[in-house]
Order: sequence, then structure tokens, then C-alpha cells
Amino acid sequence: MPIDADTEKFIKVIALKNSVEHDGKAQVDAVIAKFIGSKPELRSQIKALIPEIKAMVHEINAISVADQKLLLEELAPGETAAKKRTEQQLQLPQLEGAVHGKVVTRFPPEPNGYPHIGHAKAAIIDEEYAHLYAGRLILRFDDTNPLKEKLEYYDAIAEGLEWLGVKPDIVKNTSDDIDLLHNYGRKLIELDGAYVCTCSQNTIHDLRGKGLPCECRQDPAIALERVEKMFGDLYDQNEAIVRFKGDMADQNTAMRDPALFRIIEGEHPKLGNKVRVWPTYDFAAPIEDSIDGVTHALRTKEYELRNALYFAILERLKLRKPHLIEFSRLEFEGIPVSKRKIRPLIDNGTIKSWDDPRLPTLAAFRKRGFVPEAIRKFVLSLGFTLAETKPPFEALEAFNRKIIDPISPRLFFVKNPAEVRVQGAREMEVMLKNHPTDATLGTRKVKAGDLLYISGDDAANLKVGTEIRLIELFNIKITGVDLRNGALSIAAKVGDDEIRQSMPKVQWIAKNDIVEYKVLIPKELYIGEEYNTNSLEIARGFAESFVSRLKPDARVQFVRFGFCRIDDDQTAIMTHR
Repeated sequence: MPIDADTEKFIKVIALKNSVEHDGKAQVDAVIAKFIGSKPELRSQIKALIPEIKAMVHEINAISVADQKLLLEELAPGETAAKKRTEQQLQLPQLEGAVHGKVVTRFPPEPNGYPHIGHAKAAIIDEEYAHLYAGRLILRFDDTNPLKEKLEYYDAIAEGLEWLGVKPDIVKNTSDDIDLLHNYGRKLIELDGAYVCTCSQNTIHDLRGKGLPCECRQDPAIALERVEKMFGDLYDQNEAIVRFKGDMADQNTAMRDPALFRIIEGEHPKLGNKVRVWPTYDFAAPIEDSIDGVTHALRTKEYELRNALYFAILERLKLRKPHLIEFSRLEFEGIPVSKRKIRPLIDNGTIKSWDDPRLPTLAAFRKRGFVPEAIRKFVLSLGFTLAETKPPFEALEAFNRKIIDPISPRLFFVKNPAEVRVQGAREMEVMLKNHPTDATLGTRKVKAGDLLYISGDDAANLKVGTEIRLIELFNIKITGVDLRNGALSIAAKVGDDEIRQSMPKVQWIAKNDIVEYKVLIPKELYIGEEYNTNSLEIARGFAESFVSRLKPDARVQFVRFGFCRIDDDQTAIMTHR
């Protein structure tokens, strides 16, 4: 698509800076990711812009480093004087008030589901900052809602972080400190910073909307009478809650006396039925951050309106205040991370498990064939921004492709196979390289004769007289195309061995080297607000028998089809093109 001069210049500057930092070879994926992070308003156009970006990177990489520096100086004076810095320093801004060796960050997931790509971003950033300042990372399970939490989810989060390579220095649960949190709740009420409210939920909602206090708020003596009843388990569920005493007229509705404790009847995965009064995240988070020694609490922008409450609670309790830092959430278009959209699909059986390759969970990314190094590099490439963006999935794919391409053997798979009978073909044994550039991946022998199979998509485009190249085999000329009962068969004769640029080059499977095979192809899970009933395509066909030697979890590139992860002896899952 045509782009304006300012955008073109901006892209060139990013590409030139990247190229100068990488010895004259700009990395396309890094340039795309940097552009997305810097220009979120152009996210909707990124698919159309990617070819332009790739063309500019190719053009820049074709000139010498000296000329690149001259051009960068011309477009952005002063940039060539900047020293090469580490990836962390380039992407993550310095932390305010950080002292080397003293920084403590925390990652506080709720164990109410499997960790997803958004959790990965938060955990990676938390760990990167801890490493950057030689500090510590705390993994703290925010487990204060027994109705939603399961031991399965604690384990899933721990396994997801281990797969990502995130290694916390301390692991704990908020529920470990339940008695301490109860004591701080009592203290806040005694300080007239909170009260016990027995109004109905409808009344509370109505008065908060109008900015009016309820009767429970008026008399501190009533609060003191009720506090022991509250923490002594003498109220029933929904009969009473502890509310912060804020400002009911505040334009920030988060400060209109929000709930700090509520009664929940349910068995907790760690504490069983010992506890009925549970703190909300709004109360537990600042207390835990303060007592755990967290110096820099990083959390997503969705909590922005609650920042005032976070600090107000610590102020009234005279507790140490960490630095609070926000960043944008991470999710992809069509692959929502919201449990509101994912959990119903699991509960009703539409999706069988949390590692279904269509999902944004870390288990799903792992099963699909992504590697954790790619996710980390992708997260860091986005930088630290408050702009709410949904980067294109292609940007993550680019990082992953760069890592798995050198280790993925090239094999043939033909979808919806069409038979090709080749007149004049003799029985022959062909030695095929498993990788075009890495000899250490070995070779394989394939016996081929006059009966072969090619992809139905390739066959559908053939006409009598067309010449094609069967990759690493020989050329054939089409002499007949026959469609009977929906099955396409091709007649051909052997051509010469000259590889001509204009000649289509297609993969093939020999008749005596067939394994029936299927590839699962994940698509967008949602289109707009609607579940995509076509979100999982199954490509069926033939693969060459060598695929049977590959163990589950191996990576492979099916030529002209895509990168895949082997799932079992008859199935692969497409990672990406």
C-alpha cells in the first residue's frame, strides 16, 4: 500500500538504527515489532505495511554499513553517535528510585485458569527488571477467591513459567498471610479508614452510582461493634462486607467506598474450609507488596483507576509504599485472553482442553510449536508502553521462525493428494537433504517411480502442456488432466532436468513412501465478538514415511506448507507459515 513520506522516513530510521546495531543487517522482525510499539494507531494497517517494511529493510541491507550510517545521520542527526546497548536497555526504561541489588519485583497471578500470553508479558518484564538490577522476583499466587481457584491452576502457572524460563527467587501464596491480612483489616476499621456494610448489593450499587454514602458509614462506633462479628464468622455470605472509607463524591469511582473483604462460602484449594472472610485484590495487593519488600510493583493499565486506592490503603495503615508502574496488556486480534470468552468454550466442551492450539495459553503455544525464547524476544521487542495495542500475530511468528528455521528438517506433505502417473519415469533412488544449509541434519533416501502424488491445490492449476518441477526429482510435462468422481488424476511424461526460474516447483510423495497424515491448522478463535466455528482446519493427505521417525514435539517444515510441531505418529500441528 502507498505510505506517506513521514511514515516511510520513520520506518527507514528504525531499520537503519537496527542495521547499524547489527553489523549492517537489519532484522525484519525487530523492525516490524518496533514500528508497532511506536505507532499503535497504525496497527490496523500493519498487514498491508509489512511488505513495504520488508522491502525497505532489504534495500537498506544491500548498502554498506558506512552508507547506512551516513543515511541515518541525514534522516536523524545524532543517532550514529549513540553507542550500541543491550536489548534490555533499549526496550525497558530505567526504574525510578531503583538501587542496584535492592530491586524486588513480583508476579501475582490468580490461580483461576491456565497462564496465557498476557501473563507471559508480565512475568518476563518482572524478571527482566529483577535481573537488570541484580534484584529478586517473587511469584505470589493471588489466591483469595476459593470459588474460582484449583490446585490444577497453581501447577499450570508454575509449569508455564518454568517453560518460559522465568525463575522466581521466592514463591508464596497470598493465602499464606490470611491472618495478617485480617489483622490489617481490623486495624483499618479501628483507624476509621473502613467500615462493615450490611446493605444489599443493589443498594450499594445504586448509592455508589449516585455518589451517596449509606447509613453503615456514618457511625464509627457501629463499625467497631460489627468488626469482631465480621471476622468472627458471625455473618452469613452476602450479609456483610468491609468497605474502604473513601470519597463517595470522587470522580474516580474506584474511590467510592470499594469492597475490601467479603464472605465466601467455599473450600479453598490450600486452606480448605478454615477461612470464610477473604480480602479483595484491591486490599491484598498493596499490603502484600509492602510486607514482601516489593520495591517496584508492575501491573497492567486496567488497574489505573485503582492506583489511588492502592496508595490510600498504605497511607492510612502507615505502611511502606512501593513504586507502582503500569504497562499495556498483551493479546492478539482474534485470540482473546479474557476468561469470559475462553472458559465457556472449555465448560461446554467446544474446546476440550486448555492446551488447544487455538487458545492464547502458554500450554497452547507450547503444543503449537512456539519456543519460549521467541516469546521472550517478542515481548521485549514491544518495549514498555501504556498504549493499548494488539500487535499482529505475524510479529511473534517472525521471532519464532528465526529460531526454529535452522533446526527444522524439510519434508514433503501433500494435502488432498492427486495422483500423477509419469510416462517414462524409471525406478530411482533419490537422496534428499533434510535441511538446505545444515548438513548435520542429515539426508534421507526415497525410492520414486512412475506413480507419484502432489497437492490437490497444485494439481487444480495444471493444464495439458504445463511444465512443472518436482522438487529434487525431475521435470514433468502434463499430458492429461482427469476428474472422475471428485478425484483428480494427472498424466504426464518425464521432461529434462533443467531448473527454469519460471517453472512451478512442487512437492511430491512417492507411491511406495506414503504415510496417511493430517495437520491441524489453528485459525482465529473469535471474529469480532463471535466464536469462529471454523477456527480449526484439518488438512488431510500424505506425508513421506520419514516423518514416522520423528518423535512428538519435534519441529519440521513441510515444504511450501508451513512449520509444524509433531504431535503423534499421524498428526502435526501447524505453528505458522
